[in-house]
Amino acid sequence: QVQVVESGGGLVQAGGSLRLSCAASGSIFSINRMAWYRQAPGKQRELVASVTSTDSTNYADSVKGRFTISSNNAKNTVYLQMNSLKPEDTAVYYCNAMVRTTASRTTSYSYWGQGTQVTVSS
Repeated sequence: QVQVVESGGGLVQAGGSLRLSCAASGSIFSINRMAWYRQAPGKQRELVASVTSTDSTNYADSVKGRFTISSNNAKNTVYLQMNSLKPEDTAVYYCNAMVRTTASRTTSYSYWGQGTQVTVSS
């Protein structure tokens, strides 16, 4: 089994910063991609940022220039540095890991964390 655990959420004023962390552990052979998603009340879950095992990154247009995703492949950990936060960034942030669990199979499986609340006050 694979566990994904997020941390670092909280309450911050508009213009402030937060850093989210996510660690994957368990039966991991390799991780192809880790990503942050968010879901605001009444809205669908959306991709915020992702990073692949080759350090290729992708960002939602709404966070470009404000958020930075980074990873520590040796520790199966991904971070999301969030600067210049806006009230519309308020959401539950979820970490996702695409994990290859064995060397004998190339299939990757998707694992989700429980989410961490980020609230930005105006």
